[in-house]
Amino acid sequence: MPMFRYKAVAPTGETLTGQMEASSREEVVARLQDGGNLPIEAMEAGAAGGFSFDQLFRRSEMTSERIASFTQQLGTLLGAGQPLDRALHLLTDAESEGAADDDAVRRLIVRIRDAVRGGSTLSSALEQQHGVFSRLYVNMVRAGEVSGSLTDTLKRLADYLERSRQLKATIINALIYPMILVGMVILALIVLMIFVIPNFEPIFEQLGDRLPWITKLVIGIAAFLQSFWWLLLGAVVGAAWWFQRELADPQKRVQWDGRFLEWGKIGDLVRKVETARLSRTLGTLLVNGVPLLTGLSIARNVMGNRVLADAVEQATNSVKTGSGLAFALGSTKRFPRLALQMIAVGEEAGALDTMLMKVADTYDDDVKNSVERFLAAMVPVITAVMTVVIGMIMLAIILPILDMSSLVE
Repeated sequence: MPMFRYKAVAPTGETLTGQMEASSREEVVARLQDGGNLPIEAMEAGAAGGFSFDQLFRRSEMTSERIASFTQQLGTLLGAGQPLDRALHLLTDAESEGAADDDAVRRLIVRIRDAVRGGSTLSSALEQQHGVFSRLYVNMVRAGEVSGSLTDTLKRLADYLERSRQLKATIINALIYPMILVGMVILALIVLMIFVIPNFEPIFEQLGDRLPWITKLVIGIAAFLQSFWWLLLGAVVGAAWWFQRELADPQKRVQWDGRFLEWGKIGDLVRKVETARLSRTLGTLLVNGVPLLTGLSIARNVMGNRVLADAVEQATNSVKTGSGLAFALGSTKRFPRLALQMIAVGEEAGALDTMLMKVADTYDDDVKNSVERFLAAMVPVITAVMTVVIGMIMLAIILPILDMSSLVE
């Protein structure tokens, strides 16, 4: 039988990792569940887990919007009294009536439906789809199955996914204009350097050493771009590859994430985003009946910043010894004070899950406002810098021409 690597969360909140010999992933999941553990990951020991260029260009079968829609529709059908396999069959028929590019989604739902009809639980069927559904998603569904509240779990998941998608969309939409602005200016600079400046070189040669230093500098840059553009392109690609490798190394990833947190306003923004993500994830898990320690272990795996994830792990260890969540998170000195105060109020009132959701809403709004203010200040700065650069290039062209005109007179 093949050997499988697994990761699970124990009832105490401790993360368990190891290897197990089993006939299938479903058997590994079943054994872990029989032991009272909550499985997070199970894969063959020989499966590759690193970065590959195939992952860079591979497109997921289901976008975040489709996953949210699938979750909402499935929850609605189950709430209407439809059996699980029947609900999945109805969703398959609905996708078959869509556009041709919906075939991949339909095939995915068919695989899930067939796995459920074959005896698998919905969480196991989702886990078999090669990472289409996140660990949080699979574990939330698994917790809903165990507690007998799968319909409510799917509705909460749909709300969670929609709010997360809206926050991400807000940030991306806010970045579109500055990125277009920077792209257009860079394109204009390339056109000037490669196609415009060379046309003036015969004129500039007549002045010889009398050329202004700024003109010599621009001509040198233009000549470099014409002859060694491939070197510049290779340097950009190489830097991107190197940075990807740096982030793939766990120790170096922690170092980079620590640097991000120290970058003033950017660090504050990252901290707010991660606080909102932690609060909404943990709050959703607690509402669904997942124990606090288990919820903290799952929420830690969802966080993108490793330094803050390690802080949550430290807080989890403090909670195990009897500390309150607000005190445990506060002792790490990594999370905003307002969030800690709100969590403390929720603990005192016995409504931690509700307060965590309010914390998430508060910081979601704060992140949106912070991004808007940041971009409102950044766009004029970008415009001013690019205007100065283009102005210097135009000045480098005009000065020699004026000099020649004075000689003619």
